[in-house]
Amino acid sequence: MTPTTPQPARHYRYYDLIMAAFVCILLCSNLIGAAKQTYVTLPWVGTLTVGAGVLFFPISYFFGDILTEVYGYARDRRVVWAGFVALLFSSAMAFIVVHLPPAHNSFMTTFQGQLEGVFDNAWRIAVASIVAYWCGSFSNSIVLAKMKVATNGKWLWTRTIGSTAVGELIDSMLFYALAFYGIWTTQDLIQIALLEYALKTLWEILATPLTYWLVNKLKKAEQEDYFDRDTEFTPFSLDV
Repeated sequence: MTPTTPQPARHYRYYDLIMAAFVCILLCSNLIGAAKQTYVTLPWVGTLTVGAGVLFFPISYFFGDILTEVYGYARDRRVVWAGFVALLFSSAMAFIVVHLPPAHNSFMTTFQGQLEGVFDNAWRIAVASIVAYWCGSFSNSIVLAKMKVATNGKWLWTRTIGSTAVGELIDSMLFYALAFYGIWTTQDLIQIALLEYALKTLWEILATPLTYWLVNKLKKAEQEDYFDRDTEFTPFSLDV
C-alpha cells in the first residue's frame, strides 16, 4: 500500500492581514468606544442615545463575514479565538495598570483618577465583551457558512445580512446586559441595545456593495471560495 503524501498547507496572501485588522478593530471598539454614550438625530424620530462603539464595532462583523465566505468557517474560527485571547490580555493589562500604586507626584494625582474613570470598569466591560463577542461571532460565522452551502454560493447578500442579524442580536443583548446593567438606567440600556442592533444591521446592509467587491477580489486573488460541506462546527478547535 502506497503511503499518502501529506498535502502542504495552503498559504494565503491576505488572510493574516485581515486577521490583524479584525483584532485591531475588536480591541479598539471595545476598549475605546464601548462605555461612551453619544447621540444621533434621526428624521421623524428625534434624538436618541447610542454607544460610541456603534460606529466601528460592526466592521468586525464585516471582516468576519468576509473571512467565512472566502476562507471558510475553520479559518474564521482561528481569528475569533485570536480576538478572544487579545481581549483577555487587554482586560488583564487594564486591571493591573489601574491597580498598580501611582507614583507620588502632581501628574499622577490627576492622571490616576482619569485612568480609573476610563478603565476601572474595564473588567466588567471585558467580561461582557468576551462573552458577547464569543457567542455573537461564532453564531455569525456558523449561520453564514451553513447558508452558503444551502444556497450553493448564490445570493451573497442574504447570508451576510442574515448572519449579521443573528450574530449582532446575540452580541448586543448580551453585551449591554452584562456590561451596564445597574450602571445605566434600564430605559437607556434597552433603548441603546435595540437601537445599536438596528444600526449595526443597517450598517451591514449599506456595506453590501463593498462586501461584494472585496469578496470577489479576495476570491480571485487567493484562488479560494470555500464551502463548509464537511465542516465540524464546534467552536472548540483550531484545526483548519
